[in-house]
Amino acid sequence: MKVLVDADSCPVNEIVIEIAKKYNLEVILFFDTSHVYTDQYAKVITVDKGKDSVDFKLISYIEKNDIVITQDYGVACMALSRKAYVLNQNGLIYDDENIESLLLIRYLSQKERKNNKHLKGPKKRLKENDEIFKKNYICLLEKINNW
Repeated sequence: MKVLVDADSCPVNEIVIEIAKKYNLEVILFFDTSHVYTDQYAKVITVDKGKDSVDFKLISYIEKNDIVITQDYGVACMALSRKAYVLNQNGLIYDDENIESLLLIRYLSQKERKNNKHLKGPKKRLKENDEIFKKNYICLLEKINNW
């Protein structure tokens, strides 16, 4: 099992790495060339800048029982289809029960934007978001490994 992170705009990269070290898990962070990131523990993969280039590279690395960290519902859906566990930066665990409704919401939001309707952006990130992420990330790791 390894942890794969859609890391371009992920606010929890350091938390992912810190916890992975404790569990002795491999971490791979995926960025495009508009980001520069190095880490002593995690492997960093940089791909050419382009629509979904990071997503496609990350998906090509997924194996059964890996953990994927992403806020992208499309990536989450593809990861679930490859029997991976998927978590977003706020601690939401994606699963077969919630992914369809999330994809529908994404579709309807895209439709609204195409009709020049402006939707609210994401809420400002709070320290509580990091705490919820940590808690759910650890719970997921312990559930997977029966620790």
